Amino acid sequence: MEVGFVVLLLGLTWFADFRSTEIYQTYQSSLRESGTVKPDSTEQGGGFDRELRVIAFQWGFAFLTDDNEISRNAAMVKPGEKVLFKIFSNDVIHGFNIPAVGITTEFDPGEERQVWIRAPEKPGKYLIQCVNYCGIGHAQMKAWLVVEGDEENTEVGT
Repeated sequence: MEVGFVVLLLGLTWFADFRSTEIYQTYQSSLRESGTVKPDSTEQGGGFDRELRVIAFQWGFAFLTDDNEISRNAAMVKPGEKVLFKIFSNDVIHGFNIPAVGITTEFDPGEERQVWIRAPEKPGKYLIQCVNYCGIGHAQMKAWLVVEGDEENTEVGT
C-alpha cells in the first residue's frame, strides 16, 4: 500500500512537471514564431510599445526603463500597451505573476526570462506578486502594474 502511494505521488509530480514545461514551451515558441521575441535578445524594438527590465530581489521588484529610470515596486504603462518584461533575479528563484492579465512565470538567479503582456485598457493599479517562496519576506513581495489614465476612472485590481 505504501509503495503504491509513493508511486502515485511520483507519477503526479512527473505529470505536473511535464505539463508545466509543455505549457511554458508552447508560450515561448509562439513568441519566437511570431518574431516578436528572440531568446536572449537585447535588440530594441520587436513590436513592443515598452520594454521594462525587472530585477527581483528578496523581497521586492525594481523596474528599469530604457531611459534608465528606476521605480521600486511599480511598473508604469499606458492602457493597451504591449509590454515586454525582461526579468532577472540576483539572489534566489522568484516568481512573477500579474493575475489581471493572466501571466505567471518563475525564473532562476542569473538567468533572464522574457514575458510580455497587453496592458489592461482600464486605468488603475494591478497587483504584481512573487509566486515562488523566496524566503521569510515572500508574503510582502508585491508590486503594482500602474495603468496611467484619468484619475476619476481608476480601479484597484487584485
